[in-house]
Amino acid sequence: MVTIKDIAKLANVSHTTVSRALNDSPLIKPETKRKIQELASQLNYTPNFNAKSLVMQKSYTIGLFFTSISTGTTSSFFADTVTGVNRVINENYNLFVRGIDDYHDFSSIHLRRFDGIILMSQSEADNAFIYHVLNQKIPIVVMNREMSDQSIINILSTDREGSCGAIKYLIEKGHRDIAVIEGMKGFKSTIERREGYLQALIDQQIPINNEYMVQGDYDMESGYHAMEKLLSLKNPPTAVFCSNDDMAVGAINAAFARGLTVPKDISIIGFDDIRSAQYTNPPLTTVKRPIEKISSLGAEKILEAVESQQVKGERIFVETELIIRKSVSTRK
Repeated sequence: MVTIKDIAKLANVSHTTVSRALNDSPLIKPETKRKIQELASQLNYTPNFNAKSLVMQKSYTIGLFFTSISTGTTSSFFADTVTGVNRVINENYNLFVRGIDDYHDFSSIHLRRFDGIILMSQSEADNAFIYHVLNQKIPIVVMNREMSDQSIINILSTDREGSCGAIKYLIEKGHRDIAVIEGMKGFKSTIERREGYLQALIDQQIPINNEYMVQGDYDMESGYHAMEKLLSLKNPPTAVFCSNDDMAVGAINAAFARGLTVPKDISIIGFDDIRSAQYTNPPLTTVKRPIEKISSLGAEKILEAVESQQVKGERIFVETELIIRKSVSTRK
């Protein structure tokens, strides 16, 4: 059986160079990489991952963690994140997916088990996990939530600006009585989107009505019940900004259940632009947050850190975008 050492001898390089070339490492010169890969192909080399792990002191496992998979993480958010990461993580690595809240302690999370960790962080409660990972010297990329520690690779979407733009669009359409259905309490995304909502009202000198700020928890049922509360008010809103698309779908159904038409009787805007948003009735106007793009970028950054064995802190913002469809009408 052909080994890495055999290829190294023929190529007159170290076995570490061969291993990195076969793993498509950016640290190896393209011509050296091509020479080694051609040799491996000619010799019908088959990688032995157990041997590779011992030689390279690597687990060949990347961890993808969420604050929670069971609470506050919608199926579309989860699927888009995994899809984005999986698009980049090649077949040389295993992808391990878990919720932080599944752990009683973090003793099983160490460098022998994970080469790198990608965290889709939704809450400050994740900080204990993040600093455990840092203490274990495991490279980490934190997505979705701004970190004060500048040594961390941090990838974010412009949620506050996105929600602010959505509210200003409603104001341009003539709406003044604008409500918000908020996301999961304590989640950073919830706070950012509420801040954007409030900022738009302040900028346009529209009084803030506390009755128009109703708590949800990012699922369709909470959107439905929150909309019922809003429609039961003495002066119900003419437009509702939902902090994600799943709640917007629930809100649309609650309006229909009251005999109202969207957008003729009430306008609704969502956030995320999930795949089904364009197929709701009516098609949903929403703020596009490119989760797949953010997740792919996170995977690229963690692989760079793992391969180079260097982590350079940086903060990257991915822009949100208002997608106009048919769930908002002009208020005359």
